[in-house]
Amino acid sequence: MELLHDPELWVGAAFIGFVALLIYYKVPALATKALDDRAKHIQAEIEQAEKLHRDAQALFDEYSAKQRDALAEANEIVSRAKAEAERLAKQAATDLDAALARRRQLAESRIAQAEAQAVKEVRAAAVDLAISAAERIMASEVKGQTADSLIEQAIGDLKRKLH
Repeated sequence: MELLHDPELWVGAAFIGFVALLIYYKVPALATKALDDRAKHIQAEIEQAEKLHRDAQALFDEYSAKQRDALAEANEIVSRAKAEAERLAKQAATDLDAALARRRQLAESRIAQAEAQAVKEVRAAAVDLAISAAERIMASEVKGQTADSLIEQAIGDLKRKLH
């Protein structure tokens, strides 16, 4: 009976009893079920996270493509704007050259008209001076009807020759 006083025996018996109770109340099955449920829940969260990751990657790829397209379009717009600016600069230079040529031609035309007018005025002044001189000379040296006919003839000849 000394065996009943041994503490290790009672600890062993208590342990066996405890395990028997656990098995009787199906605690290992409940624990296993709880662990399985937790594992399924974790697996579902992992799958959801992977799905979200794939969706995020797809969105990232889509926006990256849109960004590349927008950048290419912006570069194309800049290229067209530069080409248009160069074309407008060349057109402005051509228009300026044409305007300067027209103004130069107009100035030369006005100068030629002024020269022609000046020549005409000088001729007219020379004719008037010649007529006046001829009249004085004729009046002092030639008298009468002969003088008048000579003056008229000289005036007519001067006008025809100078004009």
